[in-house]
Amino acid sequence: MTIGAEHERVSDLKRMIVVEAKSLTTPEGVDAIARLTKRRRLVLFLNVATWALIVAVAVSIFSTGGWTLLSTCMTLCLALGAPWPVLGFWNAVIGLWQLHGKKGKAQAEKVFHAAAGDTSPLSAKTAVLMTLRNEDPARALARLKTVKASLDQTGQGKHFTYFVLSDSEQPDLLLKEEEEIAAWQQSDTDSGRIIYRRRKDNSGFKAGNIREFARRWGADYEFMLPLDADSLMTGKAIVALVRIMEKNPRIGILQSLVVGTPSSSAFARMFQFGMRLGMRTYTMGQAWWVGDCGPFWGHNALVRIEPYLRHCAVDGLSKTGPILSHDQVEAVLMRKAGFEVRVLPVETGSYEDNPPDALEFMRRDARWCQGNMQYLQLLGMRGIEPVSRFQLFWSVLMFIGAPAWTLLAALLPLAMWQAQAETDFPWHAVEIMYGALLLMHLAPKLAGIIDAVLTPGEVSRFGGGLRFASSAIIEIVFSLILGAVVTIRTSIFMLGLLFGKGVVWNGQRRDGEGVAWSDAVRWLWPQFLFGLWLYVAIALVSPAAALWSLPLTAGYVLAIPFVVFTASPAVGRFFRRHGIAGIPEDFAPPAEIRAMQARN
Repeated sequence: MTIGAEHERVSDLKRMIVVEAKSLTTPEGVDAIARLTKRRRLVLFLNVATWALIVAVAVSIFSTGGWTLLSTCMTLCLALGAPWPVLGFWNAVIGLWQLHGKKGKAQAEKVFHAAAGDTSPLSAKTAVLMTLRNEDPARALARLKTVKASLDQTGQGKHFTYFVLSDSEQPDLLLKEEEEIAAWQQSDTDSGRIIYRRRKDNSGFKAGNIREFARRWGADYEFMLPLDADSLMTGKAIVALVRIMEKNPRIGILQSLVVGTPSSSAFARMFQFGMRLGMRTYTMGQAWWVGDCGPFWGHNALVRIEPYLRHCAVDGLSKTGPILSHDQVEAVLMRKAGFEVRVLPVETGSYEDNPPDALEFMRRDARWCQGNMQYLQLLGMRGIEPVSRFQLFWSVLMFIGAPAWTLLAALLPLAMWQAQAETDFPWHAVEIMYGALLLMHLAPKLAGIIDAVLTPGEVSRFGGGLRFASSAIIEIVFSLILGAVVTIRTSIFMLGLLFGKGVVWNGQRRDGEGVAWSDAVRWLWPQFLFGLWLYVAIALVSPAAALWSLPLTAGYVLAIPFVVFTASPAVGRFFRRHGIAGIPEDFAPPAEIRAMQARN
């Protein structure tokens, strides 16, 4: 795809973002609300009907021969685990329809007008915030320097000020932070717009860090752009977000679609290849019906400071301490205050790093799990929008599904053994349900593959047809194995939460150095033993069923070598050298990616 064609596609999709940002008192605004309501009702019907069908089929299967404790437990597990793949399936289908269906393009409302081509001066001041917590300061600041240089090249750089907000505690890192900031300020002519602040009291974690900034400096700026230590955005993307927010004062948060940066880690490459494809259709489909109750991921998003400061305090909402996953709660409160929360479901130059190996991925997943479980205390919050309440519930259900699927798998051999005695057991229905659930689980990835194939020149951006096809197959196998590994880990972690165990808020390991076999065994022996027992038990009942179960059981058995292999620097170098699981920025990196790589 040529640069001009890509720009045309992005500009076209920006005009497809769901609901017009016009006054609710105008006929256009009333019509937009009516259309959005119809969309939400349609999505609700599709999801509930699909889920009910799955449960009904499960009831017909598991009730064969009469109800028992085993059949009741398996039905409940399936009912708890099914909602996540069901919604993922319909979001992907709707997203693909929006991207390529004629009706989708005809019915999509024009909300955010083309901002990239606007050359008029900005009027608002924006604070670019990078929050640090025991991170490598040189690595993080290389990204922030790249952001500043890119913004300066747009000619709008004077409207942005850069804040490094530190919550670090380790003395050696604190010294490095101060040295790196001082060197940057001395070498940059805009040193007055480069500000460093470290809190001695780290109350509220990241949310408290940003809120303290807003109380202290917020009156001087209209917008803030929170960035994580691994964030990177192009100046063009940031300026476009500001222009959209300037023209639409009802928007309180505008979230960009974040994609992965090029990596030499085999794990990160495969993970972000799948996410790059899956998030396109999933986010587009989600944006079609969530509308003004969109997601907020806590970084790479523009936030209107005044309503954030007045309405988005999360202090004291949780009885179990500061809310770790504060971002979605802030989005809920912003919408409660009457401001819209939007997601821009197109790739516009917004990046982040992905975990370098499966162990770091599981650590991050545990933090998210603990934070999302805190939402249980907020489901009864008064005055919030129904879609906002659903998003909090959905964030909880996402992790509750993990132990549900684990228990279902554990009970499977016993259920198969009992079914052998039933001459009329509906094995054909079991096969159909198994295939349907697997298809729904993979739907966002498959829809992303179809999107790439249907978009002229897109497969070439991923390195060509052969690389794209082989990478897609490898990533699907990768995701099935990773899903099994993470499901067991999440189940164990959630069990620990019931007994007061949890994770602490700290820095993350951003660069891959490999995983030792001893560490892999220490982390993953439960997955291996569970998978070995499960596979042998199924094989004893039915050798044929054991083969069909491999998409489920192989991930458990292969967990240890999988983690070591995907974390190996040598494997990562091989992948990168041959373009395996490459993303467009691997083959044609933009100036900001090249500059960041040169700084590191």
